[in-house]
Amino acid sequence: VQLQASGGGLVQAGGSLRLSCAASGQFFSSYYMGWFRQAPGKEREFVAGISWSGQSTYYADSVKGRFTISRGNAKNMVYLQMNSLKPEDTAIYYCAGEMYGRRLYYPADFNSWGRGTQVTVSS
Repeated sequence: VQLQASGGGLVQAGGSLRLSCAASGQFFSSYYMGWFRQAPGKEREFVAGISWSGQSTYYADSVKGRFTISRGNAKNMVYLQMNSLKPEDTAIYYCAGEMYGRRLYYPADFNSWGRGTQVTVSS
């Protein structure tokens, strides 16, 4: 599957953004999907993950309660709703997918990656 993330931008602290990830290719509904982010000088880190059906979701502690991951298999889309944004959320955000994956948290576990989208949160 090929992935393309969009929806990033510049927002003030406390604001919201919704990221989208469009997938092309077959069997999207069999992909575990995740969002990762990478800030300058830091390693890429897990943000959120969602199971094939969308019934199970997983979050990094740093975003729990503020971010929500969802998917629409009929449209081959994954979303990341980000609320109460903080300056430390500033990073390039990537969507990733792994066919038949379950509860994956590490970048090396994913074979499909999209180009990132920049999120900048000003204080």
